[in-house]
Amino acid sequence: MHDQKTTMRKTIIVAWSLFFLIAGFTLATLLDRASTLSAQTGPVLPGAPGSFSHLAKKASPSVVNISTVKVIKGGRQVPLPFGPNDPFREFFERYFGDQAPRDFKQRSLGTGFIIDKEGFILTNNHVVEQTDEIKVTLNDKREFDAKIIGRDPKTDLALIRIESDHPLTPLPLGDSDKLEVGDWVIAIGNPFGLGHTVTAGIVSAKYRRIGAGAYDNFIQTDASINPGNSGGPLLNTSGEVVGVNSAILSQSGGSVGIGFAIPINMAKDLLPQLKKGKVVRGWLGVMIQEITPELKEKLNLKEERGALVGDVVAEGPADKAGIKRGDVIVSFDGKEISEANDLPFIVASTPVGKTVTVEVIREGKKEHFQVQIEELKEEREAQVVSEARPNLGLTVREITPELARNFGLSEASGVVVVQVQNNTPAQEAGLAPGDIILEMDQVPVKDLKQFNQMIGAYKVGDTILFLVKRRGPTLYLTLKVAE
Repeated sequence: MHDQKTTMRKTIIVAWSLFFLIAGFTLATLLDRASTLSAQTGPVLPGAPGSFSHLAKKASPSVVNISTVKVIKGGRQVPLPFGPNDPFREFFERYFGDQAPRDFKQRSLGTGFIIDKEGFILTNNHVVEQTDEIKVTLNDKREFDAKIIGRDPKTDLALIRIESDHPLTPLPLGDSDKLEVGDWVIAIGNPFGLGHTVTAGIVSAKYRRIGAGAYDNFIQTDASINPGNSGGPLLNTSGEVVGVNSAILSQSGGSVGIGFAIPINMAKDLLPQLKKGKVVRGWLGVMIQEITPELKEKLNLKEERGALVGDVVAEGPADKAGIKRGDVIVSFDGKEISEANDLPFIVASTPVGKTVTVEVIREGKKEHFQVQIEELKEEREAQVVSEARPNLGLTVREITPELARNFGLSEASGVVVVQVQNNTPAQEAGLAPGDIILEMDQVPVKDLKQFNQMIGAYKVGDTILFLVKRRGPTLYLTLKVAE
């Protein structure tokens, strides 16, 4: 009996011990969870910052607000519709004569950021171009007059400078090539003139082209960017500038989560030239276009990779080196050309005078050319010609003196397009009145008789490769023969 009581007592003690142990563990778990819930600055994801406050405090002194003034000259006074002796003339001159248009000041706002202790500030070209006055306000409210050092409209970058007796804090410039889609970024700017504003988001995409120019290569982010943010920095979580906020995609004018920043590596490449006040670019001397599935088939290419040479500028670098119309450039100076838009920026970044190796595909075989790059002049800039979609529906004539005058042609012979019907294969292919048809499927077209003979050999469903000359340059177009 005694042994039974002893055993029961031990069982009760063990049970209570287990109870307190479990209760203590549960309480500790609940307290830990409560602590986690109350710590709002704790990271949600491994590697995610719990707060951007430290980063914002550190970067803000280097970010500046830019206000500009442009004087708009008043228009000439509209002449009164009355004669010198008309009684209404005196009435209008008395009551409305002092309301002639006057000069007025147009003001705009933007952002910039200090890049060195000498007072250089990087911003967008569209923030400061064509302005008569530039004011820079620091985060501590100090205000300075700024002057433009260098501008580059093609990349929308500008360098301005202020002079300060007090030390300036520059922002470190990072490496935009190391950015990955999904990385955290923050934008600091002056949206709608409200002053310093910090927004955060991620990198949504890289290498975006939005039609801003030949050198489009934007970082897309969902960090809110609004009017006034232009020229401000896009920062990574280390506080380094990885982009210059430049544009938004929005129908309302406000942020909808699609903003674009110029990669900072592009700006770093141009900074030495911007400091000298002039940007000099390399020039290859070709007009290029994208390779479509139709062009790939007609040119017997293995893949839609590279930049198709639609025209070569006479006596230009490419022409001197032996590059011809119809070549597909797949590599330039050791850099792969995946698509046509890759080439202009790579060529532009090449030092003038440098000799580079250009690899092309010509009639299915790879060939290499040594090209000495020349300086790009404004009137020389190479264009990327968008390939039009391929139908017949066109009227052609042999060139006569009258047609040459009407279309401004310098040629005295050949076949010219005089009419293109709406909603036809010709219109879809991009053919236009005034186009001179030089080749069809790489066979020269000399006259109307030959053109008609060649057209008659095609059947419904065939695709024709046209080479046309349009106001000087030439380009390839594909036309699919419809019923």
